[in-house]
Amino acid sequence: MNDKGPHKRARYAWSIPGWASEKPCGASGASELWCYTDKPSYEPRDQVQLFVHSTSTVIQMRIYRDGQSPVTVLEQTLEGDFQQETPSDAYAKGCGWSQSAEIAIGDTWKPGFYIIELKAEFGGETVQAEHFFILKAVSQKARAVMLLTTSTLTAYNDWGGANHYRGCPGDDAPSPFLSMQRPIARGFISKPHGAPRNAHHGTPPPGWIPRHEVYEWAHAHGYSRHHADAFWATYERPFTLWAEQHGYALDFLTQWDLHLDPACLDDYSCVVIVGHDEYWSWEMRDAMDAYLERGGNLARFAGNFVWQIRLSADGQVQTCYKDPRLDPVIAIDPQRLTTLWEHPLINRPSGQTMGLAGISGCYNRYGTTTPRSSGGFTVYRPEHWALKGSDLYYGDVFGGAPACIAAFEVDGAEYGFRKGLPFATGEDGAPLDLEIIAMAPAVIGADDHWSGEVPIGAPADEMEELLKISFAPNPPDWVKDKKYGAGMVASFKKGEGTVFNAGSCEWVNGLIHRDPFTEVITKNVLDKLIV
Repeated sequence: MNDKGPHKRARYAWSIPGWASEKPCGASGASELWCYTDKPSYEPRDQVQLFVHSTSTVIQMRIYRDGQSPVTVLEQTLEGDFQQETPSDAYAKGCGWSQSAEIAIGDTWKPGFYIIELKAEFGGETVQAEHFFILKAVSQKARAVMLLTTSTLTAYNDWGGANHYRGCPGDDAPSPFLSMQRPIARGFISKPHGAPRNAHHGTPPPGWIPRHEVYEWAHAHGYSRHHADAFWATYERPFTLWAEQHGYALDFLTQWDLHLDPACLDDYSCVVIVGHDEYWSWEMRDAMDAYLERGGNLARFAGNFVWQIRLSADGQVQTCYKDPRLDPVIAIDPQRLTTLWEHPLINRPSGQTMGLAGISGCYNRYGTTTPRSSGGFTVYRPEHWALKGSDLYYGDVFGGAPACIAAFEVDGAEYGFRKGLPFATGEDGAPLDLEIIAMAPAVIGADDHWSGEVPIGAPADEMEELLKISFAPNPPDWVKDKKYGAGMVASFKKGEGTVFNAGSCEWVNGLIHRDPFTEVITKNVLDKLIV
């Protein structure tokens, strides 16, 4: 980061000098193996196009349906010359590799989340690569569908050198363009059990200097620095395993499907979203809003609803400038600016769809953001249907340390209290009939107590600058000098449908830790909304 006055600006914890993102190096004798598919989801009897780059001529391929009991559906040896040229800006424009194999989806393959696993031997060393695809249900559909957070995956995937946060050559700036036609960096699809998460689970002592286990572990073991920020291995997979254990049947779709086919939700009574759910397109929101208005339900065990993105006509390139002043559509179609949904030119507040918004909550238990909070949610409406049978009372805290379900990035609404109960004020676009069930303190970012010498996870000055840019020159009162917020568990009616929003990326960690209150609430929500 650049110097700021007499002190350095706070450094991001993931900004470790010399820590390169994955990409082919072109060196003689390098042990390389990566792959990607032509799209993220398929229907029965489709052909999966597989693109591979490797310095090996013999590759073992295994395809399996992931879940509580993974099922292998295909094992095959691939042989040939798999070395491919990769452009330096593959992160933005795609790899452009030649097709290496075509995989016919078998008639017996069940709908679900599939992993393509490749292995190659290099002088006794085994190198592994993986990719994923969804097999969609077209008949005998489940009543509920998990909508995978593929837009957030794309935003954090730094394979090829850059993502929406960092990595562009020269200045390590974010790339506004990211292609889906590239491999996925290591750690988003699978990683060892017990890998660190984006929340610290102990109570720091006085004089604490923060450490960042997520990044230290990733650097030491060769994983993406962003491995814990998004997708299957960290979020959706643990929830899927818990759901299968408790008898809940889920189909799968991606946000890519929702963007291109707004009717894809029609046969489902409930959409389930889990984990880090940060990026949506206008078309995705249109499809979700229409689904809810006509009676569909949303069970969102996720957090950080913040950014509008755009997808190219074929859905293969994701655009997000974040700084609206740089987005060329500002003079053509300003509602499609890739910035905060609350930006006055977009004027489509997050709360209109989700009830809650990322910028009304932000961070809890992430590095130095509320580092000694309970890590859980404090109950304010114990009589709410989602808490039935939980034995939770007003003022109780559930999901606290070590589970810390109210952690990393959380969503909230602007609120006030009447007779000891929180109510949405509506000034940020949240619905006035929002029922705030439980809350946790949150801050917009971490204050730097070390004059830039200690890396921190989410510097507050970055968010402050973003809010100034997005709402200049006349920010609304609820944004002015904003420093604090709240993560919330809430629900509301949208048209004929019901939205339950757990408002936290780390809700699933309560299921991993088998926190009894988190489990009861999750069951109540699914049982009510899957009809």
